[in-house]
Amino acid sequence: MRKVPVKAVAALAAACVLAACATATPYQPRATQSAYGFSEQQIEQNRVRVAFRGNTLTPRETVENYLLFRAAELTVERGYDHFIIADRDTESRSSLRATGSPRLSHFDYWYYSPRWGWRSWYDPFWDPVDYREVTQYEASAEITMARGPKPADNANAFDAREVQANLGPRVVRPAPAAG
Repeated sequence: MRKVPVKAVAALAAACVLAACATATPYQPRATQSAYGFSEQQIEQNRVRVAFRGNTLTPRETVENYLLFRAAELTVERGYDHFIIADRDTESRSSLRATGSPRLSHFDYWYYSPRWGWRSWYDPFWDPVDYREVTQYEASAEITMARGPKPADNANAFDAREVQANLGPRVVRPAPAAG
């Protein structure tokens, strides 16, 4: 049997971590090791606070769709037919991210002086690092679940099965773990 060098395994693990970070947050429960995905908190028997947090590659529309999909999923799982959103909010957090080489945060010019030999001159205005603003979204809502047809006169009422049918094709689930 051939031994795999430790460096090769470490490089493969690092590549997998980077690849996971390079995609939008899939529809998944928020795990302890991941700060992204959906979560819920029971408030009353038929009332739940639902949230979905996406990473910086997850658009606002996707975060809000996944929140609605999770609300519909919970409603059906618990034997209800529709849900009413009592309170809904989408928060955004923006920050600057540096891209480029932090080691090259300045540029030195080299020149030869007959008296001193090779010398460098520091250029404080040359900066190869680019900055870009990234935004991360988290949507949350309090929902009340009920049985029977949704109230036609309430714009905050949603038929759970209809929401699942309409948003389900857009839901991206995590790739199965390689086994």
